[in-house]
Amino acid sequence: MEANLSAADPDIRRFTHDDLPQIRQALIDVHADAYASAMDDEFNQRFPWFVDHWGGNPDFVCVIAFDGEEPVAFAYGAPATPKREWWREHLKPAPEKHLTFSFSELAVRTTWRKTGTAERVTRALLEDRHEDLVVLLVDTEHPRVQAMYESWGFRKVGDRQPFPDSPLYVVMLTELPLKPSPRNGPGSTLPTPDEPARPGGPYD
Repeated sequence: MEANLSAADPDIRRFTHDDLPQIRQALIDVHADAYASAMDDEFNQRFPWFVDHWGGNPDFVCVIAFDGEEPVAFAYGAPATPKREWWREHLKPAPEKHLTFSFSELAVRTTWRKTGTAERVTRALLEDRHEDLVVLLVDTEHPRVQAMYESWGFRKVGDRQPFPDSPLYVVMLTELPLKPSPRNGPGSTLPTPDEPARPGGPYD
């Protein structure tokens, strides 16, 4: 069953590194729901490690969308180390403005797909960032997810497989702030594709 499109928008809350003990299980639960059909994949089963890895960064930031007190979607990431951004190997010469936010993960419960929730948490995560750029990875087997990010201004700059057991990802980069949604101008939302709208993650 899909979420009621006429219902009120989910409540989006912000969290930081210090909040990880309180939000860790919520992230794992939403991810497990979003990837329920693919949790036999060992790479997906390692998601708790990635939560701890990214959450251990002092500059980690996360937004979670709640329906009441139930977490239904999240997005998180952290700033990349200046002048050591891993996307540089895909783009030469590097842009003059290069401070980068690494958008690591986005997950939406299956019942909340096609409601615009993916875009809401993405924009909430990235709004008011001081970085010049944002980078993310998209599974090459999810072209509609790639198209979703392209509609927000991202462009492909290369391909990357960060681990031997990980998918092959498209490397996508855009300038901040994100451009307005293409539908109905600022404040509008695009439905989430059927595939999990996951940027993957730089994992550096």
